[in-house]
Amino acid sequence: MSSLLTNEQLQSIPELYASTILKDPICKFKIFLPNSNWTWYIIEIDKSDYNTCLGYFSLSELESISDSYGLKAELDISFKATRLSKIKG
Repeated sequence: MSSLLTNEQLQSIPELYASTILKDPICKFKIFLPNSNWTWYIIEIDKSDYNTCLGYFSLSELESISDSYGLKAELDISFKATRLSKIKG
């Protein structure tokens, strides 16, 4: 279970390594830390425990991050699924 993503959102993310054959995978969700330039894009996820998620990170670790003001990582609710090539520019 994640505090950043709903169960429906989690289920919509491809399994871990499912996108490795794709030249240009789709980033499904964007998570960011307010007051910083830290941003994470979710392409795929390990659905067995939601802990391991293109430079792997753990959702549980993101949920525990906060800045010096106590602000926590947030899901960008305005983000639309986007190809990785577009995000990389």
